[in-house]
Amino acid sequence: MTRKLIVEAVGTFFFVLVIGMTVVAGSPLAPLAIGSALMVIVYAGGHISGGHYNPAVSLAAMLRGKLASGELLAYWGAQVGGAALAALVVRYLTSGSRITAFSPAVVPALLVEFLFTFALCYVVLNVATARGTEGNSFYGLAIGFTVLIGALSVGSISGGAFNPAVAVGITLIGLSSVSALWILIVANLLGGVAAAWLFNTLDLGDDRAGKTAAK
Repeated sequence: MTRKLIVEAVGTFFFVLVIGMTVVAGSPLAPLAIGSALMVIVYAGGHISGGHYNPAVSLAAMLRGKLASGELLAYWGAQVGGAALAALVVRYLTSGSRITAFSPAVVPALLVEFLFTFALCYVVLNVATARGTEGNSFYGLAIGFTVLIGALSVGSISGGAFNPAVAVGITLIGLSSVSALWILIVANLLGGVAAAWLFNTLDLGDDRAGKTAAK
């Protein structure tokens, strides 16, 4: 268990570090760097902890039956802790930069954060937990690219968190307003619940569903 939590904390730390440094720098390639960072850390730690780095993904994994309920809060703590530490490092490294907090409109932000967190969790469950895709080598790429397309599509509307730990991180950095934190967290967790519900309802984790559809 300790090994899993360290992997989750380290992975979330570097994910938020990349987000903070590229966004503060105003890099036009920030979405690509962020999606690539997630892909890399998923490949690095997926075989140990599941490579969640996201409380919404951990919640979806628990509801899908791939994470023990007793481990959920510990995962959340490791992920948020890693994000908070990364935020402190970003603040130190960019201390001379001017950072303006983004304050999104409530309803649009709730909608896009829910939709793309749902998409992210749905992809994770299908490529990393379903029997029909066991042993595949594309799961990290699929997960990273989901965040990439989300950031490019709706980042200007909500800030593009799709992850409660990232929401905490970007709030501590000053990239997102404190008043918007609840929007990101609520929408993200609901997106994870919805993805797990659909996955379980359609029985997508059992490769028998794929065999039946193929007939």
